[in-house]
Formats: sequence, C-alpha cells, structure tokens
Amino acid sequence: MQTDAPPDVSTPTLARTTYDRLRADVLSGRWQPGRKLLMHELREHYQVGASPLREALNRLASEEWVVHSDQRGFSVAQATQAQLDDLVSTRIAVESLALAQAFENRSPAWEEKVVLAFHRLSRTPRSVGDGDYEENPEWERLHRAFHVALLEGCGSPLLLGFCEQLYDQAYRYRQLAARKAYKRRNELDEHRAIFDAVLGGHLEEAQRLMAAHYRRTAGIFFEESRGTASPP
Repeated sequence: MQTDAPPDVSTPTLARTTYDRLRADVLSGRWQPGRKLLMHELREHYQVGASPLREALNRLASEEWVVHSDQRGFSVAQATQAQLDDLVSTRIAVESLALAQAFENRSPAWEEKVVLAFHRLSRTPRSVGDGDYEENPEWERLHRAFHVALLEGCGSPLLLGFCEQLYDQAYRYRQLAARKAYKRRNELDEHRAIFDAVLGGHLEEAQRLMAAHYRRTAGIFFEESRGTASPP
C-alpha cells in the first residue's frame, strides 16, 4: 500500500538559516550599502539554491534591509547620514523614556542585572585582534545585553521591543564605522560613565551620557562616509 511521503521540513529550515546569515552579513557590513546582490554570487557564497535565497531576500526587503527592483533585482539598502541622524534622535528619545521608567520602577533585581551585564562587558575585548579591528562576536553579544539591561527595568515589552529594533538598525551603522572608531575612542569608559550614573541614581546624567554615546558613533560614521578624519 502506498503511503504519503513525509513532509519536507528541510526547506523552511534552510530558508530561515539563509535569512539569518544574510541578515547578519548585511547588518555587519559584509555586504556594503547600495551593493547589488547577485543571485549567482549569493548562491556560491552561502551554498544554497535559488528558492531559499529568494525567500530570505524577500523577507529582508519587507524589513527594509534590502531593496527590490523589478528591473535591477535586489540590492543592500543605503545607509545615509540623514537616516542615521533620524535614527539617533529617535533612539535617544525612546531610550530616554525607557530609562526614566526603569528609574521609576527601580529594584535590586534590576540593579543586579545592570551590574552583571556591565561586569561581563568590561572583561571582554572589543576586537578579536590587538592591531586592526576584527569583530568580536562575544563583545557584540555582551554589548547588546548591557544596553538591554539598562532599559528592561521599564517593564514595557512593547517599548523594549521597539528599542531592540532601533538597536539592530544602529548596529549596522556601528559596524560601518567600527574600523575608524577602533582605538580612537574608549567605549569601555563611555559605558562605565553611563553605568555609574545609573547606579548612582542620576537619571538626567545617564540620559545625557547615553545620548552623547550614540551621537559619537554617528559622528564617526559621518567622517567615514566623507572619507575624512579628525585627530583623536
């Protein structure tokens, strides 16, 4: 007796894996803003067929990480100074609100999470190498955890979700500016200053330092995009 074939579960898994890898490469700057994403090149790079690639690209297009044109195919979304300025202003406003709510809901459990997150971040090198910048995935993971810990005391999943979306967008710009920023700024000192203000209960100071932290990254990206650099 003929039996039904088992469902093919490989395609959704492969499509999701391809999406995750492609998204990570767009956000990290491996695929530069404006770059055309050629199917034959992507198939060779990711070692997958056209179907999971198209599914991944269409999903990224819906999230506006890539752009689709009927005539030109897919390309990486542009990253402009105007977009970054808008992102930074929005992020400062939203995260300042989240931080204020976290202060209102202040608890020992929240403070302990912030302390632990900063401690772990402070003990992790920014770059894998000592010379030129090479992304350290563990630092990136702990960096995100620190910024999330600062805000999660707000108690609003909706607000936190929006903050994480903005973080993802900011991550892309940070990676585009990272090589120029490396050794020109001490991010640990910037994080420590924010941490000290939060633990000391100084809300306005913490908000000011957090805003300056984000604006500095934007300034470095602007120098990188213009091909200029100010002295350290």
